[in-house]
Formats: sequence, C-alpha cells, structure tokens
Amino acid sequence: MNLAYRWDIFCRVIDNYGDIGVCWRLAADLARRGAQVRLWVDDPAALAWMAPEALSGDWPGVLLMPWNDASDTRVLDTLEPANVWIEAFGCEIPLPFVSHHLAKPSVTRATPVWINLEYLSAESFAERSHGLVSPVMHGVARGHIKHFFYPGFTPGSGGLLREPELKSRQQSFDRAAWLTGQGIDWQGERLVSLFCYEPSALPALLAQWQQEPRPTRLLVTPGRAAVAVRGVMAAIGLAASKGDALRIDELVPMRQTDFDHLLWACDLNLVRGEDSVVRALWAGKPFIWHIYPQDDDAHHAKLQAFLDVLQAPASLRQAHLAWNSVVDTPLPRLSDEHACWVGWAQRTRERLCLQDDLVTRLEDFVASKHAVVLDRPGKR
Repeated sequence: MNLAYRWDIFCRVIDNYGDIGVCWRLAADLARRGAQVRLWVDDPAALAWMAPEALSGDWPGVLLMPWNDASDTRVLDTLEPANVWIEAFGCEIPLPFVSHHLAKPSVTRATPVWINLEYLSAESFAERSHGLVSPVMHGVARGHIKHFFYPGFTPGSGGLLREPELKSRQQSFDRAAWLTGQGIDWQGERLVSLFCYEPSALPALLAQWQQEPRPTRLLVTPGRAAVAVRGVMAAIGLAASKGDALRIDELVPMRQTDFDHLLWACDLNLVRGEDSVVRALWAGKPFIWHIYPQDDDAHHAKLQAFLDVLQAPASLRQAHLAWNSVVDTPLPRLSDEHACWVGWAQRTRERLCLQDDLVTRLEDFVASKHAVVLDRPGKR
C-alpha cells in the first residue's frame, strides 16, 4: 500500500453545511482515486441528503466515524494507523486519538503527515502561509509538526476541489431532462438558483425580475434562502404564480451531485459559502457569491481579494458588493450585464482548470513529506 493512501479527516460541523460539504467532497474524491479514508464527524445529519451512501456505509473507500469514537481506545485499537491526519477548518483532533497513535512508534511506519486544512481565501496571506509548518509546543504531541494547507485560486496555493471526471460529467449533462426529473416544468424562462443567507438586496432583486419582459424562474434551495424569499414576498406583496414574470420553485434537499446539476442548469447562480462558490466556478455560469458575514466585517477584505484574483468585471464587482452590503449602492440590473458575465465565467473556469486541483496538490504534498512517488495514472 502506498504510504499516502490511508487518511483520517476530522470535521466539526459548525457552519451551514459548508464544512461537511467540503470534507465530504474531499473524502469522496480521495476514495475515487484509490485512497482509504476515515471521515470523523460530530454531526453527520446533512449527509442524509448530501450523500446518503455515506450514512449507510456504501461508499467505497470511505468509512464514516462518529467523532466521539476518536476518544475510545477500544475503537482505536481496531484501526489501522493512517498516513495522513487532516484537521479541517481549525478543528482539533481529539487528544486521546493523538496520544493513542503517537504512543506506538514503529520503525516500519512513518509519522503521519499532520495537515491543518484552512478556509478558502484569495487573500495574499493564504499563499504566503500555504505549506508552512506549525510545531506542536506542548501536550502529548509535543515535538511533532502540523502543516498549513490553504485552498486557493493560484498556482502557489492548495488549489480547488475538482474531481477528475467533472468535465465529462458536464459534457453529458442534459439540462431539460434533469429539470423534468426534478418536477420543474421549464418553459424556456431564465433560470436562476438561489442559495443565500438573508441579503438586504433581495427585495430589490425580486422586484427587478417582476418588472422584466423575460420571465424568470427562481429555484430556491431549502432553509434560510427559502425562508428569506417567503418573508420578502409577504412583506412587499409580490406574487409568483404561473404566468407571472417571476416564478418561484422551492427545492427539496439534494445530493451534492444534484446541486452541481442545479448550477449547470441555471443561467445565473446566487450561491453562498465555501463549497458552493467553487461549484459555481466549475459550472462556468455567471454567479454572485454571498460570502459568510463576520461581525468585524473581515469578510469585506476577503470578498475584495476574491474579486481581484478572479479579475471580475466592474459590473460583477458592483453586484457582489451590493449583494453583500459592502457598499450602500443599488444592485445593478442583472439582466443588462448577463452577456458580459457569461464570457468572464467561461474564461475563469478554463483558466482555473489549467491548474492542478486540490486533491492532486494534497497528494503531492503528502508524498513529498513521505519521500514517495504516488502511483497515479495520467494527469488529473
């Protein structure tokens, strides 16, 4: 077995599906490439619809593990040691797990490569910090080191999650058939997906579409987005029935693969959080990102850096800043800018696809620490 082919990934679910969404895509992608992955999660509930095979144990190469079992020596005694430990998004591996494995040195087994997988950011510090070491200064792991791994949009970062088969999946996608399968009787309207928090510009956007000659079909994800839309519609007295300029469909929770299909099917995607913005990039369609708001407004700089590194046109930048309440200016009329944004989205996807994806970079990073060469067919 290759040294890099058994992975422990630790995930604590704090945010709105982004953390478990990213960790599941990472685990599944590693498994597709031949790895054996244990995914330790404190709250796996969202996987019931994201990836139901995960809960049933039917996903080859991935074993879902309860977080608390990482502190149970009876469980740990039954497990083969991993070659890689990943702490996702600042969570920390339970100390009993660390102590159990580091207390059993072996001349035939290298110390696990210990990785702190950080949040996605286009800010310059991410590239500067990517790959740096963080010595453990106290506790049972004193003397060992962790490595920072920063996902990002540049060759000097950790890259973006992108499965090897993604392009072929997109090429074979049948938009009309997928919409029919979802019970959406599409009649050629403009299709827009909505996955957001509670943007202050939402009332203006719905009113904008209500007044346009071309009908808009808004496909709303369940949860906060659906609640926000219902509240706005009630507050401003808008209707969204058959035949109106704006029609609204509330979707049910869907698998990650179907969320990809939703983004591929739509003409414009309004997305939120870390997992969905990457999937919007791969969709190659115009999108607006609702970045996770922070009390100290640190997300403003993060959003500006994102727009800079992706070379967003001025009108798309204005739309992002207004949608995220970074500036107190009206949202531009999205239909007027759509043609400009289409070309940008396609060019951006093609440019990013020329870079190695996150799992390829992660495997290479781990291999460099173990001084082995991964047996990997072809370029991913």
